[in-house]
Amino acid sequence: LQWLRNPGPQHERRALFGDMVCFLFITPLATISGWLCLRGAVDHLHFSSRLEAVGLIALTVALFTIYLFWTLVSFRYHCRLYNEWRQTNQRMILLTPKSANVPSTQLQSLLGLQPSERNSKETTV
Repeated sequence: LQWLRNPGPQHERRALFGDMVCFLFITPLATISGWLCLRGAVDHLHFSSRLEAVGLIALTVALFTIYLFWTLVSFRYHCRLYNEWRQTNQRMILLTPKSANVPSTQLQSLLGLQPSERNSKETTV
């Protein structure tokens, strides 16, 4: 969720947003177009030439192949961006058990830690 809020540089944000919009627009469009092509192919098989039916089936296969290829390439691209972002934007907090003999401020000074408030981006491990 943090990556979706701030995925990185401006061009990466635009690419992510653009691909999401395209995916939401192209998916129903490709589905409806494929259904119409197959429906037309069935009609051509029953009422007219087989050549037109084969052409419509080939068009449907090409349409879905291109759609799946674009989806795969886009998904892999954004996965790569996410993995790069994750490698450079991790924050971990080491929680140590409180000792009865050592106050927490003394324990922090022994570990070389400055007492500070937790950032909302930090994850407790």
